[in-house]
Amino acid sequence: MAITLVNPSGLPEIGAYRQVSVATGSKLVFIAGQVAWDAEGTTVGAGDLAAQVEQCYVNVGTALGAVGGTFEDVAKLTVYVVDWTPEKMPQFMEGVTRAAARLGTTPVAPGTLVGVAALDIPDHLVEVEATAVLDS
Repeated sequence: MAITLVNPSGLPEIGAYRQVSVATGSKLVFIAGQVAWDAEGTTVGAGDLAAQVEQCYVNVGTALGAVGGTFEDVAKLTVYVVDWTPEKMPQFMEGVTRAAARLGTTPVAPGTLVGVAALDIPDHLVEVEATAVLDS
């Protein structure tokens, strides 16, 4: 595997999340920000943050699979959430948990969550992008 996830001493341990990823592979994969669209371009879960988070992560998983990768190859995730507040964390984590169940893996790469004013269309509440490293 090209990615090793680490929780260094001196940094907080946050559940399944890891603070650092070490990449040793030779193929970089950049997944564009995925929103809550299904394969036909229809928004999934309008107004439902958990449903949209789930769909975004599933879409990232689909993109990874198309190039021979999985979430185990992800070095970094960046998540953009419209009008983020800490009170939304339970809904966000519900979506991640549901996506993990569908994907058969927990997306635990280091990540950054950024609150934003808006995304591409008003119905979209979240967008997830990923950087992965694969062994060629």
